[in-house]
Formats: sequence, structure tokens, C-alpha cells
Amino acid sequence: MEVPPHQIRAVHTPSTVTVYQAYSPVIGVPAARDGRFPTAWKRDRMTWIKPSFLWMMYRCGWGTKEGQETVLAVEITRDGFEWALRNSCLSSYVHGVHPDRATWQRQLKRSPARVQWDPERDLRLNPLPYRSLQLGLSGEAARRYADEWAVAIRDVTPLAHRIHALVRDGDLDSAARLLPSERPFPTPE
Repeated sequence: MEVPPHQIRAVHTPSTVTVYQAYSPVIGVPAARDGRFPTAWKRDRMTWIKPSFLWMMYRCGWGTKEGQETVLAVEITRDGFEWALRNSCLSSYVHGVHPDRATWQRQLKRSPARVQWDPERDLRLNPLPYRSLQLGLSGEAARRYADEWAVAIRDVTPLAHRIHALVRDGDLDSAARLLPSERPFPTPE
């Protein structure tokens, strides 16, 4: 089965969607421990959430990059995720999608969420020929994400390290069996 060039793939239930982020232990450890983002988490900054586990592994180097040593699986409400999608703008101008660059720039300034499509990754973190969603949340969206939409926050750093060790050892089949079971997310109209 061929994968569309742009598709949201995520672990999701009828009421939640799991996204991934990586933080320094100062933010990540208390967030996982308490099930909510600590006051040190800046609600006034843009934060990027990723439904793709492997794209997050690419971004954080399997939880080894400085400031990204704690990998979190954040289960958020489906309603919140869909609200962010409905209130988003593409992060870059696309001729034919936007009437003109100025219209896109006005929309971007007003939108509390940004959609960015980046190449999905395989287990060796090589790019694949289709793209995965990164969703940037700012202003109202970031505050809602942290204070309303987050249902559960888990530290998945040990899982990231276990999968990475299997990949390094060349045991891709065992590594693949440990991956979160992501499937296409039906985008709202």
C-alpha cells in the first residue's frame, strides 16, 4: 500500500492523540512525574509537537542531544489536536495553496498553530519519500496544550534508548516490534 506524500500518522484513540516532544530533564522529568508541564515550561513560546515517534527520534538523536535528553509521549485530547489543525496555517508559503505571499503572511500571524511537513524517517533515521506532521503551537494553542489538552505525559526515553540499541546492533526486526503502533489519522474536514 502506497503512503500519501502528506499524512498524519499517530497513536490515537477515539478521544486522544499521542504526540512526542523532547526536553532537558529539568522540564521532562517533572512533566512525566506529575503528568503536567511544570511552571518552568514556557507557555508563551512556540512549542512543536510530533505525532511520529521516529521523526522525534531523528530530531532528538534518540534522546541524546543536549537539552533533549528526556523524550515525552504526551497524550492529548483529540478535540484539542483537531482544534489546533483547524486553526493552523502552513509554516511556509506554497504557491497555488495560498492566493499570494501577503495573504499567507497575514494568516500566519493570526494563526495559533503552524503545520510543517518534514520527511518521515526509517529506523536508521534516513528520510522516507513521504512526510510527517510537525505542529507548532503558540499563544492560545500552547496554553491550551499544556493546561487543557494534556491527558497524560509519559517518559519514553528508556524505550527510545532500547530501540536505538537494537538498531545499532542491526536487529531492525526487534526494533520495529517496539515502535509505537502509529496509523493514519483521519483529518477533520
